[in-house]
Amino acid sequence: MMAEHPPLLDTTSIISSEIPLLTSPIVSGDGAQQVILVQVNPGEAFTIRREDGQFQCITGPAQVPMMSPNGSVPTIYVPPGYAPQVIEDNGVRRVVVVPQAPEFHPGGHAVIHRPPHPPLPGFLPLPAMIPPPPRHIYSPVTGAGDMTTQYIPQYHTSQVYGDLDTLPAHGRSNFRDERSSKTYERLQKKLKDRHGTQKDKLNSPPSSPQKCPSPTSEHNGLTKGQDAAGISTGSTKSKSFGKGKSNSQTDTEVEEKDEETKALEALLSNIAKPVVSDIQARTALLMWSPPSSDTREDTDKNNIPDVYTYEVMISNTGKDGKYRTIYIGEENKVTVNDLRPATDYHAKVQVECNCVKGSPSEAESFTTASCEPDTPNMPRITNRTKNSLTLQWKASCDNGSKIHSYLLEWDEGKGNGEFCQCYYGQQKQYRITKLSPAMGYTFRLAAKNDMGMSGFSEEVLYHTSGTAPTTPASPLLINAGVTWLSLQWTKPSGTPSDEGISYILEMEDENSGYGFKPKYDGDDLTYTVKNLRRSTKYKFRVIAYNSEGKSSPSETVEYITCPDKPGVPSKPTVKGKIHAQSFKITWDPPKDNGGGAINTYVVEMSEGLNGNKWDTIYSGAAREHVCDRLNPGCSYRLRVYCVGEGGQSMASDSLLVQTPAVVPGPCQPPRLQGRPRAREIQLRWGPPQVDGGSPITCYGLEMFQTETDEHREVYQGSDVECTVGSLLPGRMYNFRLRAANKAGFGPYSEKCEITTAPGPPDQCKPPQVACRSAACAQVSWEVPGSNGADITEYRLEWGGVEGCMQISYCGPGLSCEMKGLLPATIYYCRVQAVNVAGAGPFSEVVASMTPASVPAVVTSLRGLSEDEVESPHYSPSTCLAISWEKPCDHGSEILGYSIDFGDKQPITVGKVLSYFIDGLQPDTTYRVRIQALNSLGAGPFSHTIKLKTKPLPPDPPRLECAAYSSQTLKLKWGEGTAKALTDSVHYHLQMEDKNGRFVSLYRGPCHTYKVQRLSESTSYKFCIQACNEAGEGPLSQEYIFTTPKSVPAALKAPRVERINDHTCEITWEVLQPMKGDPVIYCLQVMVGKDSEFKQIYKGPDWSFRYTGLQLNCEYRFRVCAIRQCQETVGHQDLIGPYSAAVLFISQRTEPPASTNKDTVQTTRTQWSQSDQVCAAVILALFAIFSILIAVIIQYFVIK
Repeated sequence: MMAEHPPLLDTTSIISSEIPLLTSPIVSGDGAQQVILVQVNPGEAFTIRREDGQFQCITGPAQVPMMSPNGSVPTIYVPPGYAPQVIEDNGVRRVVVVPQAPEFHPGGHAVIHRPPHPPLPGFLPLPAMIPPPPRHIYSPVTGAGDMTTQYIPQYHTSQVYGDLDTLPAHGRSNFRDERSSKTYERLQKKLKDRHGTQKDKLNSPPSSPQKCPSPTSEHNGLTKGQDAAGISTGSTKSKSFGKGKSNSQTDTEVEEKDEETKALEALLSNIAKPVVSDIQARTALLMWSPPSSDTREDTDKNNIPDVYTYEVMISNTGKDGKYRTIYIGEENKVTVNDLRPATDYHAKVQVECNCVKGSPSEAESFTTASCEPDTPNMPRITNRTKNSLTLQWKASCDNGSKIHSYLLEWDEGKGNGEFCQCYYGQQKQYRITKLSPAMGYTFRLAAKNDMGMSGFSEEVLYHTSGTAPTTPASPLLINAGVTWLSLQWTKPSGTPSDEGISYILEMEDENSGYGFKPKYDGDDLTYTVKNLRRSTKYKFRVIAYNSEGKSSPSETVEYITCPDKPGVPSKPTVKGKIHAQSFKITWDPPKDNGGGAINTYVVEMSEGLNGNKWDTIYSGAAREHVCDRLNPGCSYRLRVYCVGEGGQSMASDSLLVQTPAVVPGPCQPPRLQGRPRAREIQLRWGPPQVDGGSPITCYGLEMFQTETDEHREVYQGSDVECTVGSLLPGRMYNFRLRAANKAGFGPYSEKCEITTAPGPPDQCKPPQVACRSAACAQVSWEVPGSNGADITEYRLEWGGVEGCMQISYCGPGLSCEMKGLLPATIYYCRVQAVNVAGAGPFSEVVASMTPASVPAVVTSLRGLSEDEVESPHYSPSTCLAISWEKPCDHGSEILGYSIDFGDKQPITVGKVLSYFIDGLQPDTTYRVRIQALNSLGAGPFSHTIKLKTKPLPPDPPRLECAAYSSQTLKLKWGEGTAKALTDSVHYHLQMEDKNGRFVSLYRGPCHTYKVQRLSESTSYKFCIQACNEAGEGPLSQEYIFTTPKSVPAALKAPRVERINDHTCEITWEVLQPMKGDPVIYCLQVMVGKDSEFKQIYKGPDWSFRYTGLQLNCEYRFRVCAIRQCQETVGHQDLIGPYSAAVLFISQRTEPPASTNKDTVQTTRTQWSQSDQVCAAVILALFAIFSILIAVIIQYFVIK
């Protein structure tokens, strides 16, 4: 398709006219048309020629799918210094232009792996640029945005090298930043100097890509930072690393570079949003201005960079949506193509200079104009008759203007390519009538809106219905099976391709006698008839029909089903006698031959009981076979199957045959295993080469001496090794071997001569032990038999455990002295002799005991705490308690212990393990040690420990009654001074119960305690003791305190009843006698404005009639109970609290008595209710105050 590269356009100034051609062959082409993706990088342009001869320039980033008709990569031009690379991914090939030898300078640049740009469908060529691919490979490309996913390969991760510190922020940088302002002037000077250097470099041929990669950044998911020629692997400043600068200079330069970079970023971020003009339906012109500098800085305008690289991005998903890059270059305007009509777009611009990018500008919004509709799809047929066709279609994209009519054209059945109007209107379907039967008509469709008419759809050919089909051809056999036949037929000749024809396949079975029966009725041209009989002839014919009628049946054909596989032959049997190396087998044919003759029988044999390998030993028509060249004593399995016209049968059941075994052959002579020993020889042998067909079950080893020629069997068994013992050292012996199986023993092997070696000494006699002292013993022994070699040394093993002894002596002597032994301890010893042949056996173990001695040192001496001592006479102030562990008695029973605790004489105690020393001084330190005693003397002293007695406990304080009532007593003791608190003294208060025992009431550091729930007029006994770290002090003397009698309870408010104008009756509640004491009452009244109550009655009655009332005067009555206590010296009155006062107002007799009564009662009730309300208010205030105090304590104290 691209034999020659077309001439370059003016817009492709990036591509040089001297660039080489790309002629690399495709890797896996097979000669068919293939799609090749050409990747166009950002900043590049790719020129192609369309089918109409026009040239089109595609700017990157984009991917151009191109067709290759001959399986090779088409000719593509690449820039100088770059090479094409063919990459195959999932069957799709891509041509990628990469640098030939990119220069890389190691430095502090991080390698950032970013996914490349996603494919931009907006820059793909139109359908006219690409010929349609074969239908069986790819679906056609219907537009710039409809390329199927199988055209788009998976992108490989690219590598971008840049400074991580120069990544721009998403927001605009503050150009007024203090740090940036300080370095801005220095930046302008450096840019001016560098500008002249870069111009010189651009004029010379580059050795590596001149454009430095920009820092990698992401905006809305798009990755940028790739230059127009590929991906660079280094930056411009990285070249200075090879000039030998010191580390300090490099660090300073990097710091300056960071400050300058941030200032440059702030400059580049100060760019206005682009201006949109010349907005068309699918194109728009974007223009922008360079970044503006700060006018307040006194810098030269020439220091501002002259060349910027602009990156233009657009989005059609909102201002905050996903943006895609449409242009990267140095121009200040760009025409955006391939836009969607009547669509809202948002455009941004971003500036790059010297490998530094600024923040994107604000987004400029614009809306493309409306245009004519898209080309609709071709109409489809919904109904067909002889004289009419009904067509239907779907609406296409209206591109911003509503479609108001459709134009349907046809060729009137002429087929000359000339079309005329068939229908024009708003409907999406139309019925064409008055057509000719069985005739084809071509149609095309266009849509129209207010902006104009769209292009016509693809042409489509439809046929009207015709007459009944003609007679079809006879069905053909595709494949045959045992129970099925697969048939195929063709359409009748002269039938239109789009006419719907159905078929009836009929079959006749001669054995059934029912004639032809339909087996299939449908539109397919193939059918498989199933459930047939094997090796049977069937007749077939086919009939075609449509809506007009049926055709005549085709000619009859006959087809035969295949025969089935034959049945399984009978299990083979042995005929005659089974020999050691041969036998004969025979078998019967199968009962079912599968409908065909049997041609061949195949016999297979497997050696062994579980062998999975079957070998064919016979194939022929006979039904018997002789199996020869077999091994004796082996098991063989045999099976047979047959082959007929229908195929191969299953194998029969296997026959197991075992040949008889024979005696084994001669063995190899036995061989010596290891070196010969003095009294035994270890022999080893292998099985015979011929086992006679039966496993070797036994071996026989025979030995005889050369001098006497007497032989005897020394071993018979199944092992392949044997140790022959009871031999003499330095003698020669002959051995021979034979093997046996279930058939018997085989012949003897050849003789084998072996000489024994010298032996180690004999076992020594038990050694003799003589104890010289409790820690020393003398051990001696005798010389044993040497067995032909002189004894070089003796080894004595000595230990305290019989099974765990160690070598204590090794030398030529016959005695040894053992020192450092423990008294009264059993020791074990044994001895062995050694010569050049080795060490002889140990002697029997001898046990001996050392004599007894004084006890060992006492260990684990410690002092006991007060809780560990159970004696009631123990006092921590005058006593010290110690304990220890029993030491070793060294063979003599321990009789006692001697305790040394200072200048006094040591204390001797009996056989105890703990003791407390009394009679000591309080608050004094003592050094204590102990030694054990037995009948032989005193053992060594133990280690010394320091123990200290506690001070004396405090004396009990004086107990006093600070306050009392009828049910409580508040007791007080001590002074409560600061000294008492620093001594950590605790007090234990006790009270006598009903049984005469003192029980604990309080234990703690306080000096007061309130005893509650007592009985009135009762005496109670108390005592107290003081406790500190020295212990509990003595109990105090008994104190007796008596509770007083209780006063009567408060009475309810009295009730007042009016008798007449001058008399009223007062009543109150009655109290029971209190523990035998009578109760009397005292009634008081307060008249008018008096301030004091006066007593008007005192006595045992519960009512009183008061006279002398004055009219319209207020009277207040109250009452209290008085307990008359009977004492020995006389009685005593206990006056209880007064009740609430009741108000009574005397009035004239005009109102009824009930009214006065009600008035008094109401007044009294109001008075009572007012008292209750007051009490409730007080109670509520108290509750609120308590809650507030609790919250304050919780917040300030606990937390």
